[in-house]
Amino acid sequence: MEQMIHAAILIFYLAIMLWIGFYFYKKNKSQTDYYLGGRSLNFWVTSMSAQASDMSGWLLMGLPGTAFLLTKNNGLAEAVWTAAGLGVGTYLNWLLLAKKLRNYSEKAGDSITIPSFLENRFRDKSNLIRIISAVFIVVFFLIYTAAQFSAGAKLFNAVFGMDYQIALVFGAVVIVSYTFMGGFLAVCWTDLIQGVVMFFAIVLLPIMAVVKLGGASATFELAGSLADGVSSLGFSEWTGIGSGYSLITIISIAAWGLGYFGQPHILARFMGIQSAEQIKPARRVAMAWVLVSLSAAVLLGVIGKAYVSTVVSAKEMASMDGERIFIYLTQHILRGPVAAILAGVFLTAILAAIMSTADSQLLITSSAISEDIAKKIFGSRMSEKTTMNVSRFSVLAIAAIALFIARNPESSVFDLVAYAWAGFGAAFGPAILLSLYWRRMNWQGALAGILSGGIMVFFWRNFIKSYINIYELLPAFIVSGIFVIVVSLLTKKPEDEIEKEFDEYLKLK
Repeated sequence: MEQMIHAAILIFYLAIMLWIGFYFYKKNKSQTDYYLGGRSLNFWVTSMSAQASDMSGWLLMGLPGTAFLLTKNNGLAEAVWTAAGLGVGTYLNWLLLAKKLRNYSEKAGDSITIPSFLENRFRDKSNLIRIISAVFIVVFFLIYTAAQFSAGAKLFNAVFGMDYQIALVFGAVVIVSYTFMGGFLAVCWTDLIQGVVMFFAIVLLPIMAVVKLGGASATFELAGSLADGVSSLGFSEWTGIGSGYSLITIISIAAWGLGYFGQPHILARFMGIQSAEQIKPARRVAMAWVLVSLSAAVLLGVIGKAYVSTVVSAKEMASMDGERIFIYLTQHILRGPVAAILAGVFLTAILAAIMSTADSQLLITSSAISEDIAKKIFGSRMSEKTTMNVSRFSVLAIAAIALFIARNPESSVFDLVAYAWAGFGAAFGPAILLSLYWRRMNWQGALAGILSGGIMVFFWRNFIKSYINIYELLPAFIVSGIFVIVVSLLTKKPEDEIEKEFDEYLKLK
């Protein structure tokens, strides 16, 4: 009975997503409409869409799963510093990039993708920046999208017992359908809904568990008794300070926040907002959502550990997958026909988190293929209608390849996401950041930064990390920034036209 209620709510939710895609299908008249919604997003949609597409299923599964470890491998401290880094990174991204990118992307040839912005910003006549950037986007997002498809299939398998391969195709078909039809506006409006669902689910579930356990004091005392080698959770357990956690380890973990400066699916929201004046209220909404959600996700792991200790044996808990704690709590706390309705909504929140990221990745990757690769090869021979059709069918092709990559149910979602996040952050972060603030930067510097950042992520992860355990994003980001600056200074300064445009952009409010 409860499974039927869960399934009914899930189907109803998916039907709403498909209707939104169909609604926006006829509103897309141009590439700017399909990829940036005609720059018409209000601050509510922009803020919620940016954060929902950012966090993905990792917010409801990955982060609580890390905190669930408590003192084992310093899991709780890792979760705390990861959340802190992401919170600071989110704020700096909105503060330093959002308004400037919105203004400059329109000023520089009305750019509608990150590769086209970089090409237009530096008047790169070689097309190297645009094509190489697009290739990075296609490769990393193929892996990223596959990770989201795999996470969705695992959810259906865990909740409904659905075969992994069938669940994989089912989830992909729904996501692809509304992305294919509605483009950017459909993706952003569905993300708004998904962001709201995620927020209330991650906040309410740990509160319910605390109530069941008799209050906050009893809950955290119980959680402390479950930690290895301690009797309570104090400052050292929450932060790792004083328990062997070095400063470089903390900085490495918090460096996740640097990745925000180079994530194409988040930066696209800044480019698509209605006006620069709406950035400030959007930032406030986004930060409220992020700070509450990240805090709740960490607490969910701790509270969840305390709760499951009261309903399973110590042996069972030792072998439990902490990343499924959200699902486990939902299924055990919300029992009965009435509670099953709320449980269905909560379980749908995981799918919402996955969908809100996968749809954005599909859209950005299709834009890289049609706008930044195909258009550069075929040029004026591609009409607006043809380009849009290439975009839509690129979504189908990308999804098919991502499905193939995700076909193995044992594939590691977290590792793939960490790899792609580092790749985007290091390849594009320094280039985007400096392009908005440094007048002397030129196209050679931008290209050098993109190449060095992306290559360094691969090199560090595969050849150095086993000896120096630092998240590859941090060294790669630094290397990329150095290459941008050094190569720009060693090569010819930008043309007068480029410098004049930069000065005019600085005057924009």
